[in-house]
Amino acid sequence: MRDNDPDELQRIYERRFGPTAAYRQRVWRVLTGEFFSRWISSESDVLDLGAGYGEFINHIRCRKRYALDLNPDSPKHLDPAIEFIQHDCSQPWPLPAESVDVVFTSNFFEHLPDKTGLSRTLAQAVRALRPGGRLIAMGPNIKYLPGTYWDFFDHHTALTELSLGEGMEIAGLKIEKSISRFLPYTLVDAPEYPIALLRIYLALPFLWWIKGRQFLVIGKKETARR
Repeated sequence: MRDNDPDELQRIYERRFGPTAAYRQRVWRVLTGEFFSRWISSESDVLDLGAGYGEFINHIRCRKRYALDLNPDSPKHLDPAIEFIQHDCSQPWPLPAESVDVVFTSNFFEHLPDKTGLSRTLAQAVRALRPGGRLIAMGPNIKYLPGTYWDFFDHHTALTELSLGEGMEIAGLKIEKSISRFLPYTLVDAPEYPIALLRIYLALPFLWWIKGRQFLVIGKKETARR
């Protein structure tokens, strides 16, 4: 895959996520409302980094919503009230410093070409966050996916909760929560289980240690950085 190629991203997204788009929206309606909302108030300004088809940002309740992605198809799937930013995340973001309260990202950092791009992206997230703001990051944990991690054509950067946490600390965040096993690996080519089972799964963390293959790391910006 060529770096930062919007047309190629468009083809990958459509092939991988198009068939399950409606189901993914239902899943994320539960994840945002019954789990992630505990870190996001109705007065928060939130940026979804690598927003894709907007599964998270479409459903989170907050004051201002941004979606950053290179895929030119993303706006077709976003609520009209969301401000779409088509932009390379490793380059300076077209947002003022300290302008958002939460940067959320799911299954995105592994698609960056290397750790240099990840470091630059983390630096931009920290710059955009207000003091007290949070970076909430979820993604596949290479510790529990040593082979299947590479089954996706555009997976480049292997991460664990510890390696990402260290990178976030280097960027200037204090780790508030680190979970090595959270959600199962992927919805791609997976059965569409009843949504009620997701609610049970979220309510019983011991199940995470059985089925979880994705980490969840939350970092907080405690002081302003210049």
